[in-house]
Amino acid sequence: MNTLAVVLEQPEQLAVRRLDLTPPSPADCVVRIHWSGISTGTERLLWSGQMPPFPGLSYPLVPGYESVGEILSAGAESGRQVGERVFVPGARCYGEVAGLFGGASSRVVVPGQRLMTLPETLAADDGEQGVLMALAATAYHVSGDHSPQPDLIIGHGVLGRLLARIAVAQGGSPVVWERNADRFVGADGYQVIDPASDERRDYGCICDVSGDSKLLDILIARLAPGGEIVLAGFYEAPLSFDFPPAFMRQLRLRVAAEFKEPDLLAVKALLESGRLSFDGLITHRLPAEQAAEAYVTAFSDPSCLKMILDWRQVDV
Repeated sequence: MNTLAVVLEQPEQLAVRRLDLTPPSPADCVVRIHWSGISTGTERLLWSGQMPPFPGLSYPLVPGYESVGEILSAGAESGRQVGERVFVPGARCYGEVAGLFGGASSRVVVPGQRLMTLPETLAADDGEQGVLMALAATAYHVSGDHSPQPDLIIGHGVLGRLLARIAVAQGGSPVVWERNADRFVGADGYQVIDPASDERRDYGCICDVSGDSKLLDILIARLAPGGEIVLAGFYEAPLSFDFPPAFMRQLRLRVAAEFKEPDLLAVKALLESGRLSFDGLITHRLPAEQAAEAYVTAFSDPSCLKMILDWRQVDV
């Protein structure tokens, strides 16, 4: 059994080619992928070759941890059923080609326990909005179980918007900093402003999703005493800050790690209750065969909030 997959041969060298698949075990499912998303955080670093040392990092590799599809076959021990529409957070099923994170493929072999049935609210269009489950779970992991919610979010890209939407769903009303005027639109229940126009210096919780390692001193200056900064981006450069201002404010610094299954389940519950929506977040779509163009657009076009690849016409 084989599959058509996106393969990063080397940094900035991308191909869409056939790979052999690992035979499924009784605990595995074979999933036909309908859509996969392109991450502008970790995948950008993989594509550019700037990813810091990371477990399992080697080229060639299959990227992608934002996929949705339909189960074609389910092993007797998988706990799944044929026909289920599922979210797939990546796969490692390509033999000598690394799966980091392995979801950008027309067909994957993955343990049934790693899959999550899509909420009914995302069933339309073969579940394309389901690719956002990973980012939403990341946003929930940052703030969902924490009180208070972030009252300042840095960046109005997809992750920033999801953080703001989850904060609103939890009763918050955050401010979002954004320098690109074209990204001011899309706010519902929160405010998007240019940081140059903001004079506040009493934010209790600031969440940075920019990945900009040079912002810490600027953000510390905007904190209330005892305030917290949450690092939710992925930073390729070392982080540093001036100690005296941090000392005067008794800064608390938190790093948001990878999302876990409880975060996915919490997001699913918010979607099913109608308190969270993914509407308006996917802006660009291209056939999977045009992946090379899609990756360049995702990483270089400011109008692209989220690019997804369409695998539905691929002959598996």
